[in-house]
Amino acid sequence: MTTPAPQVTAFAPVHELTRQLRDGELTALQLTNLYLERIDRFDSKLNAYVSVLTDHARAAAQSADRDAKAGRWRGPLHGIPFGVKDIIEYDGHQTTWGSMALEGRMSDHSATVVSKLEAAGAIVIGKTQTVEFALGGWGTNQHRGTPWNPWDLVTHRIPGGSSSGSGVASAAGLAGFTLGTDTGGSVRLPSGFCGLVGLKPTFGRVSNHGVMPLSTTLDSVGPLARCVEDAALIYNLMQGADPNDPVTTLHASVDPLPTLRNGIDGMRLAIMPEAERAHATAPVLAAYDESLAVLESLGAVLVNIELPCSFGDFRNAVSAVASAEGYATTCELMDQAHLPLDQHVRRRMLAGRDVSAKDYLHGMREMNAWRSTFRELMKEFDALLTPTGFTTAIPASEVDEMVIPAYYTRATNILELCALALPNGYGPDGLPTSLCIHGHPFAEATVLRIGWALEQATIENKRQPRGLI
Repeated sequence: MTTPAPQVTAFAPVHELTRQLRDGELTALQLTNLYLERIDRFDSKLNAYVSVLTDHARAAAQSADRDAKAGRWRGPLHGIPFGVKDIIEYDGHQTTWGSMALEGRMSDHSATVVSKLEAAGAIVIGKTQTVEFALGGWGTNQHRGTPWNPWDLVTHRIPGGSSSGSGVASAAGLAGFTLGTDTGGSVRLPSGFCGLVGLKPTFGRVSNHGVMPLSTTLDSVGPLARCVEDAALIYNLMQGADPNDPVTTLHASVDPLPTLRNGIDGMRLAIMPEAERAHATAPVLAAYDESLAVLESLGAVLVNIELPCSFGDFRNAVSAVASAEGYATTCELMDQAHLPLDQHVRRRMLAGRDVSAKDYLHGMREMNAWRSTFRELMKEFDALLTPTGFTTAIPASEVDEMVIPAYYTRATNILELCALALPNGYGPDGLPTSLCIHGHPFAEATVLRIGWALEQATIENKRQPRGLI
């Protein structure tokens, strides 16, 4: 006689699922089957996954259950299934960088972040969709199809990019959590559009080994999760020194969990300049203002500041750096006109072909100068608060690929900051809005602490997409 599956929701936070697994209320196989059944039921519409590793995930879950029965707990994520963005290598499985031109390409090693999470007991359930070569903020993909934002099952709306499938899979309850990458907002934008918590760690805090390099000076890997505590737990297992990525050896790890619940009374938080509000829609601004009011009620001191330049200037100025580095990675593909490449991605990537050494070095010098200026400006503050996106999720049919949605997010990468996106409300159409907390370099514990305080004072992370329960 088989044991009936427990009453568990696919939208339960990871920290609650780990408790149920530890207490024997749930098995890893039951949880894995729950997500696999939901993928089978919903993903033909949502298109969150490039590939689903059904047999692999079930075998790993059975192994986890055997270890649990024997009292061998691998780590804090023992038995938790997760999705991996398809620019992150996973040994023995297909990794196509979101491109049909690389269909069938098999990984011969695993990225450090995947190895760390597997060592902590997590189970890879599939590879998630991405904008081709991770170069795009709306989440579109011309050849593999644009994943469907789960907050509107009638109108096909963008999920945000480039970690598009990761945002959809987490938001739709098709995995316990997912991994994304962020070069200018690619963890935070899908988190914002899909009602999730997304953490962009400081460059050098989490290893990029085994991750397709879009920009070797701006890339970072982060989790997309359903609450701040989950993001903190997952990030804590991802961070740390990796000899395969030497920059990670320069800073000691800091556990964010001991200070997560310490509150924000007395913290000084910077508010974006008034002129920057003109770039956001009314629902986004209403949610932003409500978040500011809640944070102030929790004891934070809010201060208006003037930035050394606009977010638009930050967004545009170092495009030479990012495009040159991206083209260096993909040039062998980009220079073959017959390959099935996304025309919009190709146009953006080919801009790097014409960047001179002089322009590249000028961009690097400008970026370093801004980092110094911003550090001086922010010395009196714990974080800077902005919206994550300037709008809620628009219909995929209305996307203008010439418009960059990473208006508020790209500065974080340029200034070498960490940042946390979290849901902070819903527009009249029921679509999520999001707050972005930009923190000092290597201050992930602080942005998570601020985010947790705001989250506990609201109910925004408790909601789930209609029609997917």
